[in-house]
This record gives sequence, structure tokens and C-alpha cells, in this order.
Amino acid sequence: MVNARFDRPLYEKYDVPGPRYTSYPPAPHFHAGFDAAAYAAVARESNGDPVPRPLSLYVHIPFCHSLCYYCACNKIITRHPEKAEIYLHYLERELALQAALFDGDRSLRQLHLGGGTPTFLDDRQLWRLMQSIARYLTPASPAEREFSIEIDPRAVGPNTLPLLGELGFNRMSVGVQDFDTRVQQAVNRVQPAEWVHRAVEQGRAAGMASVSLDLIYGLPHQSRETFDATLDQVLGIRPERLSVYNYAHLPERVKAQRMIDTAALPSPEEKLAMIEHTVNRLTGAGYVAVGLDHFALPDSDLAQAMEQGTLQRNFQGYSTHAECDLLAVGMSGIGMIGPHYSQNSSDLRGYYAALDAGRLPVVRGCTLDFDDRVRRGVIERIMCRPRVAFREIERRYGVCFRDYFEAELEALVPLQEDGLLRIEADGIVIRPEGRLLLRNIAMVFDRYLHEQAREVRYSRTV
Repeated sequence: MVNARFDRPLYEKYDVPGPRYTSYPPAPHFHAGFDAAAYAAVARESNGDPVPRPLSLYVHIPFCHSLCYYCACNKIITRHPEKAEIYLHYLERELALQAALFDGDRSLRQLHLGGGTPTFLDDRQLWRLMQSIARYLTPASPAEREFSIEIDPRAVGPNTLPLLGELGFNRMSVGVQDFDTRVQQAVNRVQPAEWVHRAVEQGRAAGMASVSLDLIYGLPHQSRETFDATLDQVLGIRPERLSVYNYAHLPERVKAQRMIDTAALPSPEEKLAMIEHTVNRLTGAGYVAVGLDHFALPDSDLAQAMEQGTLQRNFQGYSTHAECDLLAVGMSGIGMIGPHYSQNSSDLRGYYAALDAGRLPVVRGCTLDFDDRVRRGVIERIMCRPRVAFREIERRYGVCFRDYFEAELEALVPLQEDGLLRIEADGIVIRPEGRLLLRNIAMVFDRYLHEQAREVRYSRTV
């Protein structure tokens, strides 16, 4: 299993804005012409596929008890637990409307609770939500399912993790970001290390077969030395998966980030030193770079899926269930049914109003044309696999890869000369130096990026 290799000059050269490719086309290209009626039509139509696809469900819980200054997620800060009761009521309405669109033989194979803070819900509310999901959808057998939840160590009770195990969850991701107290105070997310350790221990005891920790580099007061101390604790926990995200400071777009002292942010040079050291430490400790921002132990299902060509990237991150159609419930949730994307209202009032009117809260989306589907196939392989096989694309879409992507292959030559990839007679091989710059490679195949008339602002690739 070939691992990633950090090359600082390449990182500096390819530090440009670009999409993260959780979808193609990226979400800024969704439009209001794809509405609730369009979604319902394609959902029903998907039941007629020769082999019905199983289902994946994303549930967005937007509430948080406090504001993390770095966070750009769609969230609602509140100290009023009764808001969760109201929200659960509407989630149940939406689940009922969604379930009516799909045949009962399409089992729920994957579930992810994200946020916001899913554990803003108390134990009784989590139980209620899972009962509602089981009422409207058909959970797959325990051996087939992947049920995951995002955990905030500050928002779990003594019985929360054991309950989640009883409810069928077998994966959890824990928001750490950084163990350094000064960094935590600067971003308003103070959580003692022992809280994280306790949550992980309880989760593993409750049957969580996979634990993932989320880290962020580039936060105020971070340095290579302070982040190395965080890595010491992370490697002591030895999670099956790790996500290491680059903090994008965009206070003009993310209001909460205006609370961060810009002068305390690490310099670009320091950020490069942090990620270089992180990559070297993690790969040296036996982790494999999986796609973008992610690391996994080599015997984990995520690393194995990458090697076997079954890894998928969607709005939940990286997934081993490429065979599923993705349903999304809750405000701002994004779903994917075959070649169609949909997104719910990002406004809580609009979300509630649609369900009060008896309709799904889908407000935008898109249907991929043939070119979109071909390019999505290539981009997904770049983001998820060490090699793009021309024949695989040709068989699936009936095109000659070298003819269809003649201009793109020519545009890849400079990347090949820089050592990011190798163009072979029958495919594109991502070299170790390119494994950390996948967005830059994928951008070559992005038609919208080159044709868009209006400026779309993306985070930087490094």
C-alpha cells in the first residue's frame, strides 16, 4: 500500500482556491429548478432500477450549546433544549414523506448523524429519533450496517455512549481540533483531554468498531511544537481514522470567525511546517493517507476500500458504501439519488414551513447531464483511488478516454512533470507526492471551474 509523501515546494506551488469535491458539480452550482416535486419524481423512479440500491441516511442536527469560532457549518446556537423537541417533530414528518417515496425492500445500510452537535439531543431524544428512523425505514442487519454519529465530548451524559451502542451505532467521530488549552480558549471550545479519552473509552466499550478523531491545523496560537503535543495524545488513543483539516480563515463569509484574533494565527510557513510534520508523524506511525484530509490504519475498512476501488466521497465525507442512494433529512441536508442532487432549506423557518404545508423541504439541486456523469466518475476516482483506469470509464460511459479528455490530459502534463501523477497508456496513477494534492488534480477535469461566469469562492487547496 503506497503512502502519501509531503513535498513542501509542491504544496507552496499548488496552494490555490478550489472545490472539495464532495459532489460534482459542486454545491454552488445547484439551482432552484430542481425542487421538491423533481426530487420526489426521481426518488420514485429509482425504485425501478434492475437492482434496487440500498439507502444511506444523513440526519442534520443543527443545534449547538456554544459557538466554536472557527466553525463554518450550518448551525444554531441555543441553550433552549425545547427547540430540539420541536425539531424532532419535524424530522419525523420529513422521514414519513421520504419513506413514502421508496420501496420497503430498500434497506437502510448506512446512517450518519451530523451537525451542529448531534449529542445536543439528550438520551431520550436520541432514542426517539432512532425509533422514528426504524419506523419509517428498514435497517439492514447488524452485520451489514454502518451507523455513525459525531460526538462532542462536552455534550454527552454518563449513559449516552452505552445507549448509542444499544441503538445500533458502531462508528463515532469525536471533535478534538486541538488538545492545547490556549488554542481551545482562543476558539471557544474548551474540553479537557480526559473528556475525550473518556468518550473514546466508553464508545469502544459500547461496541464502536471504528473511532475517528477530527483535528484542525492553522488555528490561533498553534505551532508545530504545540500540534506535536496534540499528536502525542492522538497516537496514544490510536483511532482507526483521523481527519486533519486546514483551517480556512474567511471572516468576511463566516461571521463567527470575526471573534478570532487574526494576529494569533500561525503564518503560512508555520502552517506548512505543521502539516508536513503531521503527515510524517502519522505515516511514520502506520497510518495511510486516504483521499483528502483523511488518514486510516491500513487494516481499517476505509483504507481497504481505497485499495479495492470501492471508496466513495459524498457530503458525509469518505464512505465505504458507494452502492447506496443518499437521503438527507433536516435543514440544509444534501442528498444524492443516482445522477441527482438535492438540498433542503438552510433556513429553519423555511424548513418548518415546507413541512407544515405537507411537502418536502427541498429547495434546490441538479440533475447531471452526460458530461457531468462522466466527469463525476473521473473526479470521484481521483479523490478516492490511487489510480484512474481509462478502461473502467470507457466501459461505463461508452467514451474513448483519450479522445474525450484530450485537453485535460494535455493539461495534466505539467502536473506530471512536477511529480504529482503519472500518465500511462491505460490510466492515471497518483504518485505519493500527489496524494495530498488531489483537489488540484481533480480541478483539471472540472468543466464548471473553467466555464463559470460568476466568481465562486472556495477554500484553498493547501
